[in-house]
Amino acid sequence: MLNYFQIASSMIKDIGVKPEIALILGSGLGYLTCEFQDSVIVDYSQIPGFPASTVEGHSGRFVFGSFHGIPSVAMEGRFHFYAGHEIGDVVSPIYLFKEMGIERLLITNASGGINRTYSPGDIVAIRDIINLGFRNPLRGPNDEKFGVRFPDMSSVVDLKWLAYLRERLSRDGRELKEGTYIWTLGPSYESPSEIKSFEFLGADMVGMSTVPEVIAANHCRMKVLALSCITNMASGILKEKLSHEDVVGTANRIRHRFSDVVGKALEVLKEIDGDE
Repeated sequence: MLNYFQIASSMIKDIGVKPEIALILGSGLGYLTCEFQDSVIVDYSQIPGFPASTVEGHSGRFVFGSFHGIPSVAMEGRFHFYAGHEIGDVVSPIYLFKEMGIERLLITNASGGINRTYSPGDIVAIRDIINLGFRNPLRGPNDEKFGVRFPDMSSVVDLKWLAYLRERLSRDGRELKEGTYIWTLGPSYESPSEIKSFEFLGADMVGMSTVPEVIAANHCRMKVLALSCITNMASGILKEKLSHEDVVGTANRIRHRFSDVVGKALEVLKEIDGDE
């Protein structure tokens, strides 16, 4: 088992910066780190025992730096259960971030739209989750240092952070859509019948990540904001075949708009801190 405290202490000592916020960047969204100032890169391969990211569109490295004036660390490339990682490996960065003293986590992902009011290229805030993977990263002995045995999941994201972002975007005349994200194991895309059942369950979008990280972050009492890029409509919604190339392509097509929304999400933290 990884010694998260030892790794976190060593990384902060070597880099000389203590991040205040962590970002997990989904498929095709790694370009956000290009906006980091005074960036320092740490490849996952440099960390003994740390998993490796193997998915196209995921670089596999931590990027430290100043992002919109906030000391930050971004995970450019996440770990997916479908790649053969154990569920503990999937959430290992969350516990590493916690040992760095980070209290806020911004998660991004690419997802398929189930809600018929969505369109490819929409940016949707995740308000709730459905764990259809039926894998819980908290299974096993509980470390009380991180959180309680049975953490509450009634508000999986920080509703105050979400409300501030929604209000900030509305000032620019932009609507921030919200919805429920359902996690499937992958790597195959879902069948039309599966999508129909997910719609019945109340899911608005579907993807192969995020839910384990959200559960672990809630365990660690971190404040979470999760933004999803609708890269395609889910199987059966439209008569189109699905491909990973299209997912990455759509993410790249809206990169400037997505980057702006993420930037606004960080900027409103100053307003939140001023009100608390």
